[in-house]
Amino acid sequence: MMNSLEILEIYEKVSVITSGMLQAARQEDWDLLQKLESDCSAHVSTLRLHDTSTDLPSDLKQRKISIIKQILADDRAIRDLTEPWMQQLSKLMNSSRNSRQLSESYGANQLG
Repeated sequence: MMNSLEILEIYEKVSVITSGMLQAARQEDWDLLQKLESDCSAHVSTLRLHDTSTDLPSDLKQRKISIIKQILADDRAIRDLTEPWMQQLSKLMNSSRNSRQLSESYGANQLG
């Protein structure tokens, strides 16, 4: 069983990681972003298992709220940076798929 301070330390680690993810997204370093996302997921899984504290002292509660707000702000900024890129990638993949299907359909007719 983890105590409140240990749980808070994990929240702080997640905040540091999401800040790094935001920097990676700004630099379009997708490999680093993916690695940090994996690290983040491991810590979030730990929090899901162990964060059962509901009655924290006021100072720890405020610190936890502040950390969570920062994590959510970083997450929103990451999505703002990555979603246009992912939509562009999706369009590219669809275009490639359509080209291949057309080539398969009409290419087969050209052979016969």
